Amino acid sequence: QRVLRLAEMCRRLETEEEKVLPFYPSSLAEGEQRDAQRVLEETPAEPLAQAMRDYVGLERFWQRFNKAKLEEQALLRERAALSQRNRRLRELLRQYLAGISVSQEVLGELSPL
Repeated sequence: QRVLRLAEMCRRLETEEEKVLPFYPSSLAEGEQRDAQRVLEETPAEPLAQAMRDYVGLERFWQRFNKAKLEEQALLRERAALSQRNRRLRELLRQYLAGISVSQEVLGELSPL
């Protein structure tokens, strides 16, 4: 019951896109998808594979979890790129302002112009 309550709470926080298309489309070709499905339907011989069959119901959870992690990593990279761009623009602005103003500090430096 607790898990269901948490799922309901999380569902309210999802965007419309996540509600309609919660998973990325598969990158496997049609033949590869058939092969993967055939392997999943076979009875496992190894104990670990048998234990994993008990958790097949969590597959969608892990897909959503991994999608969220991928998006988080993409956002972190984008943030880093934007921070670097911001620093560069601030430096260019500082150089520009230094070039158009006259002060003791500026007179002591080489002119960027």
